[in-house]
Amino acid sequence: MRATGVVRRIDDLGRIVIPKEIRRTMRMKEGDPLEIFTEHSGEIVLKKYSMMAQLSNFSRSYADSLYKVSGLCCAVCDTDSVVAFGGPGRKEALGSPITGEIEEIISSRMSYFKQFPGEKNIYTHHGAQSAVVGVTPIISSGDCAGVVALLAEDGQTLTETQKKLLVLTATLLAGNLES
Repeated sequence: MRATGVVRRIDDLGRIVIPKEIRRTMRMKEGDPLEIFTEHSGEIVLKKYSMMAQLSNFSRSYADSLYKVSGLCCAVCDTDSVVAFGGPGRKEALGSPITGEIEEIISSRMSYFKQFPGEKNIYTHHGAQSAVVGVTPIISSGDCAGVVALLAEDGQTLTETQKKLLVLTATLLAGNLES
């Protein structure tokens, strides 16, 4: 654990304020859920809560299955980072932060599909080797828990079948979150 040098007092309602610099660094926004952990040594640890972390095994299985069926790399992301990856480059992809463009898709709760080969890539994985060509949000209980993304070689677009598989995978993951 890293010391920040910041000291805060608890107010009369038991609240503390997390400094703006720390919230910005940790990518925390108003309304973000936090998990609270306590240590035997008296430490209190706050951690951003990820609904997708509950589904790590499911996410990995779905990402692998989507990769095998679609032939394209698949990334399952929570609101901060890649939590599961199907295809080559898994070690490098896991835990990597999502981009601002993916954050916008999460905020808009809308799917993105690259429409034509010359369209700008919203995200590139492994340099220019592969780019995100389709993203669908995972919406559970009215909240966007993350996204499922398909990556392809630069210039490639998705077939209708691949789009449907992408949407199906996001829907299945959302269903697992709700149960």
